[in-house]
Amino acid sequence: MPSSLAAIVYIALMLWLFRRDFRERPNVTAALWLPFFWVMIGGSMTVTGWLTICGLNLGGVSVEEGSPIDATIFFMLIVGGLYVLNRRRVNWSEFMHRNRWVTIYLGYCLLATVWSDFPFVSLKRWIKLFGQPVMALVILTEPDPIESLTRLLKRFAYVLVPISILFIKYFPQWGRTFDDWTGMPSNIGITTSKNALGCDCFILILFFIWHFRRARRMEAGTSRRNELALCLVFFAAAGWLLQMAHSATSVGALVVGTVLILFLGLKMVDRRRLGMYLVAGVAGFVLLESFFDIYAYSIESLGRNPTLTDRTVIWHILLNWNINPVLGTGFESFWLGDRPHQFQEIFHGIAINQAHNGYLETYIQLGLTGVIITLALLAATYFKAHRALLEESDFGRFRLAFLAAFIVYNWTEAAFRTYCFPFFIFFLVAIDFNVWPKPEPADAGMNEIEE
Repeated sequence: MPSSLAAIVYIALMLWLFRRDFRERPNVTAALWLPFFWVMIGGSMTVTGWLTICGLNLGGVSVEEGSPIDATIFFMLIVGGLYVLNRRRVNWSEFMHRNRWVTIYLGYCLLATVWSDFPFVSLKRWIKLFGQPVMALVILTEPDPIESLTRLLKRFAYVLVPISILFIKYFPQWGRTFDDWTGMPSNIGITTSKNALGCDCFILILFFIWHFRRARRMEAGTSRRNELALCLVFFAAAGWLLQMAHSATSVGALVVGTVLILFLGLKMVDRRRLGMYLVAGVAGFVLLESFFDIYAYSIESLGRNPTLTDRTVIWHILLNWNINPVLGTGFESFWLGDRPHQFQEIFHGIAINQAHNGYLETYIQLGLTGVIITLALLAATYFKAHRALLEESDFGRFRLAFLAAFIVYNWTEAAFRTYCFPFFIFFLVAIDFNVWPKPEPADAGMNEIEE
């Protein structure tokens, strides 16, 4: 099929999926477009990147300054989100009370901009981080938060999956690149790297597995049959993209999340004893590791060497880097200035902009204080998700499954970062949304705009 014809077909498919979504008239407001565009930027590429593909090359910008266009778009989305939350009369005192560790984490990151070598750049990046909970709250204050989350991820899939396949198969100049470490071709779709594509796909596959189980409980009929078919199609398509991305980290995270979703769905499982199961699982892993070295076997089965594609070399260098061990270098500040150039010299010209470990990334940016706060945030999220599981199993199951996958994913990738897609989903599962009252129609903020 010629590439021009393929583009028409795939774009028509995307538009048909959106038309189908609108005709179902879901119980969502037009405000959902704010987090949709936020997710599209965080899960694919920046607006500047899309403009470059369209032939509007605006020139390079420094890492410190970024792109004025992208900064303006982020600012407009955040302001729009705050406007919606203001119209919905969100009680920020109640938010901070119910989400103490989210508040402490955001507050410490803001404080950490003070001791950055680039305080203004650090502050701008913190504003993007602040946009994550703002967009999450836009979803969680919708008339039906679960339906809004479902529509958001489905709409994201409607763009990411077909257009990524289109780019990889018919426009390789955009959808493929060469791996800096191996020199081999790699598939990136509409994202910026194969690992970013793999991360998007693992989250979408996990979502469609969870949504498939929900759809099976729908009343028998055409709607149920169509929804199940949609889940299976996107499960297969996103699975193909995940395979093409060759992202071992994403595959491992997906396995962990899927196993937990299926495990929590078993009737024999007592959800009240989830902590006991967790302790037993960790003890079992330690025992098996001591006898069979299953960690090394798992790494090899995912097609990776013991150094995790030289990640362990990066970890060793960073652990011995001269930084303040208590406070770090400042929020999102380590990879600014001369340090990236020093790493390029060490790794013979290969550009590195993250530690490839979320916990180590937190250490070099925020110090041991930031690591402790981050671990406390993860623990608080677990207890919230467990409580939600006991109260209503559907979303609680997804929260726990994603949390487990997110913890694993951060072992070899850094996802505690400003506006990246997995960190946005983390805020969705970390924030306690059960406390929000349903707004009256007059105060719903953009609720009056029909889709």
